[in-house]
Amino acid sequence: MDINNITAVYFVGAGGIGMSALIRYFLSKGKQVAGYDKTPSGLTEQLNYEGAVIHYEDNVDLIPDDFTDPAKTLVVYTPAVSEDHSELCYFRGNGFEVMKRARVLGEITGCNRGLCVAGTHGKTTTSSMVAHLLKQSHVDCNAFLGGILKNYDSNLMLSDKSDLTVIEADEFDRSFHWLKPYMAVITAADPDHLDIYGTPEAYRESFEHFTSLIRPDGCLIMKQGINVTPRLQEGVKFYTYTGALDAKELSTLNSQLSTFYAENVRIGGGEIFFDFVGPDIRIPDIQLGVPVKVNVENGVAAIALAWLNGVTPEEIKHGMATFAGPRRRFDFHLKKENIVLIDDYAHHPAELKASILSVKELYAGRKVTGIFQPHLYTRTRDFAADFAASLSLLDELILLDIYPAREEPIPGVTSQIIFDAVTIADKRLVRKEELLDVVAAEAGKLEVVLMVGAGNIELLVEPVKQILDKKE
Repeated sequence: MDINNITAVYFVGAGGIGMSALIRYFLSKGKQVAGYDKTPSGLTEQLNYEGAVIHYEDNVDLIPDDFTDPAKTLVVYTPAVSEDHSELCYFRGNGFEVMKRARVLGEITGCNRGLCVAGTHGKTTTSSMVAHLLKQSHVDCNAFLGGILKNYDSNLMLSDKSDLTVIEADEFDRSFHWLKPYMAVITAADPDHLDIYGTPEAYRESFEHFTSLIRPDGCLIMKQGINVTPRLQEGVKFYTYTGALDAKELSTLNSQLSTFYAENVRIGGGEIFFDFVGPDIRIPDIQLGVPVKVNVENGVAAIALAWLNGVTPEEIKHGMATFAGPRRRFDFHLKKENIVLIDDYAHHPAELKASILSVKELYAGRKVTGIFQPHLYTRTRDFAADFAASLSLLDELILLDIYPAREEPIPGVTSQIIFDAVTIADKRLVRKEELLDVVAAEAGKLEVVLMVGAGNIELLVEPVKQILDKKE
């Protein structure tokens, strides 16, 4: 099927962040769009407002008549939907073209110069930074992002003058193997999704295969020290990057002229500045629009990719200072003298550690309270000790029950196995329904609150904000 010739697109699992970017893309092309999702959300309501028709019951009878012609309808599904989903089975059994979201994204972007950002963590922020740097410059770009970028109130950007396309390359279910990158960034390869991959070695191998897909005229920019051996085609340039380097670390770089890095990092007063350094380039006094330490590292990768594609130093400085970030990535909801509230999506132990350390450095000397909701039973089972080590960096922990998402419970796997291994004394395990009462009782003692997780903890951010905003 030529996706340019279809008239209708039906989405099974329409509410996912990656699916929503495709929904917006097809709406922009004048296609009829409908679909199913398990539960309504702010995002699905917005998609309905924009022209999609989304329902929330797995019922073949609810599929609109305009989406029942196999010759004119493309069906897109997410692997998070079960194989016995009745609507998905109906389409498969009646001659429809049924494609994974990742394959459709690959088809759409295959003729463009794809700038693909992959990694266990950091990819949403980094790809969003790249998109903003390009979009506000003379270069311009298209973008399919894994977060709603606050500067644009969307996860989709389109351009009528640029063939550069920024893509958040998702490793779940090996989705990023459908892409054909012009340039690629790998931010991290810490083992994850072991329910899919089985072993850390298989997970790492998927990233190595991803590097083999980069076009011969392109390049790979990979974080220094990642346990991935690139399999690059002949002609592909290879760069490394890292975050802030001290004098000792700088001395070890010596002849590594291809490395991008930050130096002269200045943190204070809730702001962060740094100098960007690369081969034949130095950009001083870059200000982070979202001032958390981990964004120095993300920023180095994004600036490197933007600079390699022609964004000027002046445009880079302006873009970094005006970058507001994607929603739920170090999202400041309160930033007052007596109370700070931050919402972050971190759901992997390494990501969680980076989040906590960034906040503690930004607000040195103040008590940091973390409210964490584990995501998935399998991830909790596989990384409980690592989660506990990261959470032990907090001054105070409020731990919620596991958010199951697509999974069924696993006997013996609860938040308790993380809680028992956390070493700080100031910790408590509470049900999600109890959280607001706990926050209200402790509000007078709270200073910096970090709400973290990839589940539905985001629904509690606004109620927590309302409680803390009344703090004297």
